[in-house]
Amino acid sequence: MSSDDDPEGVADGTAGRRRRRHPPVFLAIAGALAVLFFVLFVALGTWQVKRRAWKLDLIARVEQRVHVPPAAAPGPADWPNVTAATDEYRHVAAIGTFLDESQTLVQAVTDLGAGYWVLTPLRLVDGSIVLVNRGFVQADDRNRVRPGATASSTSPMSPPGAMAQPTSTVPPAAAAKVIGLLRMTEPRGGFLRHNDPAANRWYSRDVQAIAAARGLTRVAPYFIDAEAPTDSVAAGRAQSGWSGPSAAGDSPARAAGAGGGAPVAGLTVITFHNSHLVYAITWYTLALMVAGAIWLGIRLETRT
Repeated sequence: MSSDDDPEGVADGTAGRRRRRHPPVFLAIAGALAVLFFVLFVALGTWQVKRRAWKLDLIARVEQRVHVPPAAAPGPADWPNVTAATDEYRHVAAIGTFLDESQTLVQAVTDLGAGYWVLTPLRLVDGSIVLVNRGFVQADDRNRVRPGATASSTSPMSPPGAMAQPTSTVPPAAAAKVIGLLRMTEPRGGFLRHNDPAANRWYSRDVQAIAAARGLTRVAPYFIDAEAPTDSVAAGRAQSGWSGPSAAGDSPARAAGAGGGAPVAGLTVITFHNSHLVYAITWYTLALMVAGAIWLGIRLETRT
């Protein structure tokens, strides 16, 4: 059969290629979607780059805060200005009297196992209250928590010069000095769990909800994670990721075993998930793939 008997272009295959070309409407829709996805992936990648810069700055600021000497915990006049961005993980100190009758146990899981954070209100000399996370107790010890006992730096010691305050309203024998890290309230409950104040079940350290349940007023909008004393839990701090001032002594596990109901403090984990660079690379790679698909589509559709 000669080429004259074939439809025009069949011999060299051009007709077949022409028959496979897509309608203009389809090409317009596909092109618009491809461009939309390209722009979206580039925007997501750029957002992750900005998030990474923000996260690195946050890590640097937190590292600086936890290593400076403790300053007085913010008082009522400063409460409206306390934010996570400017104050969380600040190294602070407070002096007052523990209100053990208003103690709250919040479920927690740490390197020591499952158990509870022990949150006890500390009434300061001006009458205001700050919740103190005195530390962790294992589940079996929840009914043996000793009132006022804590592995934090609490004692009837006088405060440093910057903390000097009149103590006429607090009996010296009852005064406790707490040093630790300022933490922001956790109002959203635990993962897939919500606090149930009526049943006294707590899954997050929600300052406002705990204060309301215990009938407390003039409560700071933050709580203090008490640090361990200088003679214990250095090894445990390293294991748990605690980034505060180092100390020498026993691990938290040994301290817990010897505490007889004393909460184990100094377990604050200061870690920040920082995979933004990986996410940025992923989004930019997808954008390049879409760009390649657009180029390939245009090349195929314009071939004759």
